[in-house]
Amino acid sequence: MEFHTIIEPFRIKSVESVKFTRREDRVTALRAAGYNVFRLHAEDVLIDLLTDSGTGAMSAAQWSAIMQADESYAGSRSFYRFESVVKDLTGFAHVIPTHQGRAAERILFHTVLKPGQVVPNNNHFDTTRANIEVEAAEALDLVIHQGTVPHVIHPFKGDIDLAALERLLDDRGDLVPLVMVTVTNNSGGGQPVSLENLRGVRRLCDRHRKPFFLDACRFAENAWFIKLREPGQAGRTPKAIAQEMFSLADGCTMSAKKDGLANIGGFLAMNDPAWAEAARNLLILTEGFPTYGGLAGYDLEAVARGLEEVVEEDYLRYRIRSTEYLGEKLIAADVPIIRPPGGHAIYLDARALLPHVPPLAYPGIALANQLYVEAGIRGVEIGTVMFGMRPDGTERPGPMDLVRLAIPRRVYTQSHIDYVAEAVIAVASARAGLRGYRIVSAPKTLRHFTAMFEPMA
Repeated sequence: MEFHTIIEPFRIKSVESVKFTRREDRVTALRAAGYNVFRLHAEDVLIDLLTDSGTGAMSAAQWSAIMQADESYAGSRSFYRFESVVKDLTGFAHVIPTHQGRAAERILFHTVLKPGQVVPNNNHFDTTRANIEVEAAEALDLVIHQGTVPHVIHPFKGDIDLAALERLLDDRGDLVPLVMVTVTNNSGGGQPVSLENLRGVRRLCDRHRKPFFLDACRFAENAWFIKLREPGQAGRTPKAIAQEMFSLADGCTMSAKKDGLANIGGFLAMNDPAWAEAARNLLILTEGFPTYGGLAGYDLEAVARGLEEVVEEDYLRYRIRSTEYLGEKLIAADVPIIRPPGGHAIYLDARALLPHVPPLAYPGIALANQLYVEAGIRGVEIGTVMFGMRPDGTERPGPMDLVRLAIPRRVYTQSHIDYVAEAVIAVASARAGLRGYRIVSAPKTLRHFTAMFEPMA
């Protein structure tokens, strides 16, 4: 017999109360936050889908490991446990702990980039792009065409365009210090990258003698999609697939706040000893000693255990299926989303849902704000506010205007997700009344985090 109900592969041992608010309270809170959901007080949010980064629930085994941590400044036992787990998973020779993924990005790019250089990727996410651009280098997106069209169905919409990458390496290879691929592709809807595509990148990098790095934040979710969708992979374990993914690369950046199942932490890992030495020197200056890297020993223990749990099949089956469940409900109601549903989030296509709001009036902000006002749900704009501002100070529409509903790991139940679906469908039914926004104030870099808006008349 086959059953279709999604069962969480865990039991709940403790709970946290959520705060229910009235619509008028949320209107007031949003106005006080400058119409930017990042600036809301978390206690005023009912269901928080702003991000899946560091917002998950840790397991009993992780909490147990935390209690046994070694907090020594140098040579901590907890570091060597962490290092052993990372090396077993990735195979990289040098493991450099950091407090989160953006610290790993900063250390890598500050170490190896020079002004005018180019870093290709399928799609750079926000901090990755910013850490490249702050070094006066170019972050170049080369995702396949299918990855730029929300309604197109393709099993691996996160794949990098190998022909475009080859042209870049042929024409401007002297300006490319490394090639990067993000798994899964966050900016493109949490879409996976195939092993075949990663092997193609490896071949091009070998031919042109370029290092190849993964942005590996959601490596386990990517491995599960490979198991489900790529021919010849169904009989393999997610861990074995992940190990092959890493074996094709020369290094990675990692936010352990995603597929490390931890609330904080990350690492930079690589094989090149010279790059690793330079990175460790910068780590000591900005993060901490090489055996803690800005983390407490208990954080290292939590990440180590999380990296073991994240490749368990029961967990991944539940994780991907529960996201798909929300996507199916919205598709059935004709709400435009990126299809097929991604691994960690559902991405609402705000540009398609609100065609009367032009990209420079920020339809993603309009949709995200209305979701909060009507239902207390916090998502995040992935669109023109996040990606429309260019390094030269000009603005143009982003590649897509999306609202990401990122689902924290092991936090919400099926009834929470049913509520989210009901709320999104209700807001979509009243789409004609939504209006755009203008920016009142914003920083030059990563403006989406702290910008302030006002509604257009």
